[in-house]
Amino acid sequence: MTGRLADVVSRIGSARQLDAVMAAMRGIAAAREREARERLSPIRAYAAAIGGAIGQALALVGEAAPAELAPPPVGRPTLVVLAAEQGFAGAFDDRVLDAVEKDANGPAPHLLFVGDRGLVRARERGLEVDWSSAMISHVDQVGALADRIAEEIYARLAGAQTSQVAILHAAPEPSQGFTIVRKTLAPFDYRRFPAARRRQTPLIQIAPRDLLARLAQEYVFAELCEAAILSFAAENGARRRAMTSAQDNVERKLETLVGESRRLRQEEITNEIIELFAGHDSDEKNTSV
Repeated sequence: MTGRLADVVSRIGSARQLDAVMAAMRGIAAAREREARERLSPIRAYAAAIGGAIGQALALVGEAAPAELAPPPVGRPTLVVLAAEQGFAGAFDDRVLDAVEKDANGPAPHLLFVGDRGLVRARERGLEVDWSSAMISHVDQVGALADRIAEEIYARLAGAQTSQVAILHAAPEPSQGFTIVRKTLAPFDYRRFPAARRRQTPLIQIAPRDLLARLAQEYVFAELCEAAILSFAAENGARRRAMTSAQDNVERKLETLVGESRRLRQEEITNEIIELFAGHDSDEKNTSV
């Protein structure tokens, strides 16, 4: 085997290994994307149940409650950003960070950043991050992540460091792959929940205002879970598409290399045949002499 043919054969082997790795990564991303989409329905059902309870609690405290419960604005706003935990997701983090930079309409917000890979890109862009956490790598981790984010949010609200909290994250979108969503978490908007009208007052064990505050926190927890699951689904969808595109490129290159190896093998065989005939003719001449 000539040196050139050996090099092409080696490159074919490497390309096939890379193709197998990309296929595995694409399969894992697709499975995680599917698991995330399946987890959305129960999370939204839980949020709807909490929302119904908030409506009943509002009926107990009166119509003035939402305005009275909203704290006065203090400190800089806080923005929770959900980005990618791992790489190979195309322009996922860049689109999220573009939205973060465009979101600054006033004082620069305190950034609470989720996603180690996205955190690296944020620092490369010079963004100042106040707090960070790893993003989930499996849907079963969503509750623990929501707890960590909520703990940090309420610590800042209690310490009067901020009174305005929003979350920014990606969400799957069929036509574009994913879109960027921004949602306000605090001050909590009670106007979303109409006060329930019931003939019989529900039996409660704590003061109505305390109950309402706890329900609001539980609803925010559900919103954080939903945001994390949506971002996780969008991240893995982006990774699946990136791996599909990369695999297509590798397979086209592999096809070219296989064609090149066949051509070189044919040339090698042809050269060997020519050499054999040349040697045979030489032997006949020597014999005749």
